[in-house]
Amino acid sequence: MEPFVSLNGVVAPIDQVNVDTDMIIPAVYLKSIERTGFGPHLFDRYRYLEDGSENPDFVLNQDAYRSAQILVSGPNFGCGSSREHAPWALEDYGIRCVIAPSFADIFYNNCFKNGLLPLTLPEESVRRIMDKVQANPGVQFTVDLEAQQVRDADEDIVVDFQVDDFRRYCLLNGLDDIGLTLQHEDAIAAYEARRG
Repeated sequence: MEPFVSLNGVVAPIDQVNVDTDMIIPAVYLKSIERTGFGPHLFDRYRYLEDGSENPDFVLNQDAYRSAQILVSGPNFGCGSSREHAPWALEDYGIRCVIAPSFADIFYNNCFKNGLLPLTLPEESVRRIMDKVQANPGVQFTVDLEAQQVRDADEDIVVDFQVDDFRRYCLLNGLDDIGLTLQHEDAIAAYEARRG
């Protein structure tokens, strides 16, 4: 898993509440347990028209937001089914952080296990970020996990945040559940050797 220390990137606004996992990655694409290949289908129903061409009205199809690495959205992001494919699709597209006032629990946990930072901020802070992003397409923000701070380039918006120490440690060091286990590889090998 790629470490997440500090991210400076374009923020794309999805000004909507209850963005569910079927909106993020429709069930029709859940045919693989590989973590890659889902990016082209991220927000599929909204990104593409019936003929398969891009929907010019969808935010990620607009030039200013195509390279977005951060999403800002409304409350209850990631609700719906518990599919781990949702964070896989976001990451495969290039999104490393989602900022929202609240997240569905399972989605929130799945993000940390897959190297994404689901960043819960107060609603008024999310609104300020959303308004700035919508008024300035292509604007970049820095999400600094080490300093636990979100800020825009001119520091007009600076928001401190807290992430659970263990989850923060795992993201900073790029450790998923397997990586955490492999930190004890020598002890595991010694135990197996003793068992014969």
